[in-house]
Amino acid sequence: MRIRKTVLTTIAVLCAGGAVAAGTEVPVTRTSGAPVPAATGWTQVGHDVRSGISGLTVTSRTGNTYRVLIALDNKRPGENRIARLDYRAGESGRTATVQPLEWRGGAEPIDVEAIESVPGTVDEYLAVSSRGLVYHLVVTDDGKAVQVRDLSPLPAIGPGDNFESFTLVSRHHKLAAVWADRGEGDGRPATLYAASLSFNEYGESVFGKVTKAAYRAPYPTQDVRHASDISVTDSGRLLIASASDEGDDGPFDSAVSDAGSVSLDRSGRVRLTVAQHPRVLRKFEGYKVEAVDCVSGSGTAVLGTDDENAGGALTTARICH
Repeated sequence: MRIRKTVLTTIAVLCAGGAVAAGTEVPVTRTSGAPVPAATGWTQVGHDVRSGISGLTVTSRTGNTYRVLIALDNKRPGENRIARLDYRAGESGRTATVQPLEWRGGAEPIDVEAIESVPGTVDEYLAVSSRGLVYHLVVTDDGKAVQVRDLSPLPAIGPGDNFESFTLVSRHHKLAAVWADRGEGDGRPATLYAASLSFNEYGESVFGKVTKAAYRAPYPTQDVRHASDISVTDSGRLLIASASDEGDDGPFDSAVSDAGSVSLDRSGRVRLTVAQHPRVLRKFEGYKVEAVDCVSGSGTAVLGTDDENAGGALTTARICH
């Protein structure tokens, strides 16, 4: 049995349903079966089921301070879908400030699971829902909202696909998208997809020929979602987060593995290679990692969790070399 603990974490939280002033010490209670933040480097960014991080993309970095856009997989009208997050990680302490962004230009999506910056643009993003809908978003000039520029489905969606992962790769002035059905337990491995990507004059996403591959996580092994998020390093290594989820109160478990590679040649042709024996880079016991983004030029990943009733948390890890 896990013992109930209460941890005081210095954070600033602005989530649907309430606000906490910056610098306030917030009691974060994690009950039986849920992860307990200790001296593990995690920073709490919410404390209920509406504040878990289902996806993230780092938009800028200054030293140990990261500006991040996060996706939240909320489903009810009026609940936050996208938020800006300022995260500082360092020996002197860790803080995170969350600012929800209004959703404009269409009906609020259900279950946004991933978000990625569009290379070569300023404040443009692709967000993906679990059903495989791709939202091309632009942050408004006042920085208070995201505006939907286009909505389109992912190509080649398979029967029963449930998407939690999406990333973009830019090489030779070409762009590729990589995404995955999460898979489920022993009976359903994740299906990885990759394709070239471009945008037409209306901002619509245009996908090229799709490549597919199956993936089974080496860890965790129980109640596993084989692909809870993906990222590609500067050198083209494919990193895949996997998570164990036994219910809204956990217990949770996660890992990030070196799962293969992604390459994009000068003609725009995409090659997806999955390792026969993926190598676990880091385990995160007690947390459900659903977001990982390698920060270009740093070797560092920013990771986020969706710990259901226990909220969300952030950390960094040097796993992107």
